[in-house]
Amino acid sequence: MNDIWGFAEDFYAGGLARLQQPDQWWQIGVILVAVAFSWLAAHRLRRYFESTGRAGAGSPLEIVATLSDRIAFSACLGLIAVVAGAVLQWAGLPHGFMSVVAILALTLAAIRLLIDVLKRVLQPGPLLAASEHLITWIAWLLVAMYLLGWIEPVAAALDGVAIPIGKKGFSLLDAFKAILTLFVFLMVGGYLGTIATRGLMSSQEISIGLRVGIAKFVRLFLLLIAGLLGLNAVGIDLAALAVFGGALGIGLGFGLQRIAANFVSGFILVGDRSIRQGDVITIGQRFGVVKELRARYIVVRDRDGVDTLIPNENVISSEVVNWSYSDRAIRLKLPVQISYQDDPREALRLLLEAAIKHPRVMKDPAPASRVMGFADNGISLELRYWIRDPEDGINNVGSDLHLEIWDLFEAAGITIPYPQRDLHLRDGWPDKALPPGKFPPQ
Repeated sequence: MNDIWGFAEDFYAGGLARLQQPDQWWQIGVILVAVAFSWLAAHRLRRYFESTGRAGAGSPLEIVATLSDRIAFSACLGLIAVVAGAVLQWAGLPHGFMSVVAILALTLAAIRLLIDVLKRVLQPGPLLAASEHLITWIAWLLVAMYLLGWIEPVAAALDGVAIPIGKKGFSLLDAFKAILTLFVFLMVGGYLGTIATRGLMSSQEISIGLRVGIAKFVRLFLLLIAGLLGLNAVGIDLAALAVFGGALGIGLGFGLQRIAANFVSGFILVGDRSIRQGDVITIGQRFGVVKELRARYIVVRDRDGVDTLIPNENVISSEVVNWSYSDRAIRLKLPVQISYQDDPREALRLLLEAAIKHPRVMKDPAPASRVMGFADNGISLELRYWIRDPEDGINNVGSDLHLEIWDLFEAAGITIPYPQRDLHLRDGWPDKALPPGKFPPQ
């Protein structure tokens, strides 16, 4: 800890001593002007691309606009610092600060440019894409410290803070090396998993469920291997992980059994192909399309656009209606009643006519209309029809058919009954001789 404080005090004292020298104020003023000018140039450039409108993703205009947005400020600041440093050197004035600013700014611009090019060429997964800024700043910090000659003093200061573990201590430098090594190995493993996933998902010879299952297993396996290699690279004995494995097993037995059950259930769902991506299912009161099969849950999107995350264990142990398990065609029923004064044969013909007109109703199998019985208020009819796209909704088809049947029945003079009751009054009740509000004795 004393080494870190000593390095920080020396750095602070050296910087403060330089700032107190009047001949260094020229550089500070020039740096402030360079920062303001660079920010203004980057802002104007961003406004220019926004006013002209960006083209589609991947087009040259979009690439130029993205790069300019990323590196405009740092590149402009670095170039101004180089020119200003050369002018100050020509004038015989101190220019050390300008050199430092130029190195830091141009290094940041170069790293951002390299990261963007690698991202477009390698096309990493979402995890690597989300870590772009973290990777950029870590790489910039390491390169900047190397170029400024700060690597050795910083490393020595971090190595001086150590915790005695066994025969060899564990310092902050060792911790940073271990974290960085694990980060690199996991990033490489994640990228290899992304490449394997893309290759598997593009294969048309394997079913979509089996592709998803194999891709998940390969990605998890690669991440596990990357983690073990990273631990081995930082000098951790893998034999010591046996204790961790036993503790993990105990944890799974006591507190993580639900997570393990969901994870295993996910592989069962993928393996037996009972539910596949794109299937239309009903589980409980939820009706929707299966959008994703994840390791712990499935994503079901309903007609309202709401995504419901259902744990895999619930899908395995609950009754699930898969509308598209063997065939996407499903039959729907629409009950209708007509009065006893109307012709049921004409009503059956009009029901078929309404179904045939609808574009989503299948012609083969053809729709059918049936007389289901004689009810209290009218004759019960039923229209049966097939559709092949339940993911687009089933109630909207029923609504269209109800409106069409209403129009056809109204044009043909067929009425739809409503509940009716006949009231029979007994003679002499109530007794007219009694006063109002009085009733005869029972």
